[in-house]
Amino acid sequence: MSAPVLPAQALAPAPTGPDAPFTAVSPLAGAYARMTEVLPDLSVTELADGEAAPRGEGWANAARLAEGGPELDAFLAWDEAQVIRDYAQRARPDVVASFGLHRYAWPACLLITVPWFLRGRVPRMPVEHVTFNRELGRFAVRVTTFACLPDDPAAGLPGARVVPDEEALRAEVRAAVAEHLEPVLGGFGPRMRRRGRALWGMATDEIVEGLWYLAPLFGEEARGRRELELLLPGSTRPYVGSAAFRDLTGPSGEPLPTRDRASCCLFYTLDPEDTCATCPRTCDADRVRKLTAADAG
Repeated sequence: MSAPVLPAQALAPAPTGPDAPFTAVSPLAGAYARMTEVLPDLSVTELADGEAAPRGEGWANAARLAEGGPELDAFLAWDEAQVIRDYAQRARPDVVASFGLHRYAWPACLLITVPWFLRGRVPRMPVEHVTFNRELGRFAVRVTTFACLPDDPAAGLPGARVVPDEEALRAEVRAAVAEHLEPVLGGFGPRMRRRGRALWGMATDEIVEGLWYLAPLFGEEARGRRELELLLPGSTRPYVGSAAFRDLTGPSGEPLPTRDRASCCLFYTLDPEDTCATCPRTCDADRVRKLTAADAG
């Protein structure tokens, strides 16, 4: 599935270039600001010590979503209303929940993968420390620890955990995403009528497709694909499968990059003819047609 629809009125932090100098105020600020530069509909506010997370209309704490109660009901009501408005039909409850999980997990994974990709820093994001406003496209997060390499200027900061090499840093990415998503999957799972492997297949897809979408916007498409293949080689539980990239051949012999998703977003239940170019239900001939049309557009 492509990037989730995020509103244009998202409030962004002050722009910071990709080569902005390190600042002791936050080792992640430059990465999050760079993300907002290329994806203005998504921004991140880092909460200071003692600063309360935002509350009120539109804000959902990830820990409350993981409980699967009234806050998740309110969160999914947005998805249900969107389907009725845009498709003039009601979606099955499990389809609504699948859409809701995607629209949370896709940007939530970027909280971890973007600082890793841009700066080599991997924050820990327990659900208690993450609050999301989907209508504004804003996260409020509290970061207390992060992993980095020995030569990182941030290695001496409070909360820094130095790991020996790139593979150890990739292991930190996998662990940090799993720590955050596991309780969230537990909250959404019963609504989606999915468990275990099926849920972690969706998690795998959200990690890959979020960074795959942003890497070209950062001007690093090839490195994004390469890093994701190293991050998810296919043997890293609880994740299911690998990054699963491959190239098809276009009408003029040009390579058309695609991947094989580990899960299905269930959009076909609303429009069977309009499947994603990476959907397990989409054959290679249709993928070529969709990708060629997208390039022409």
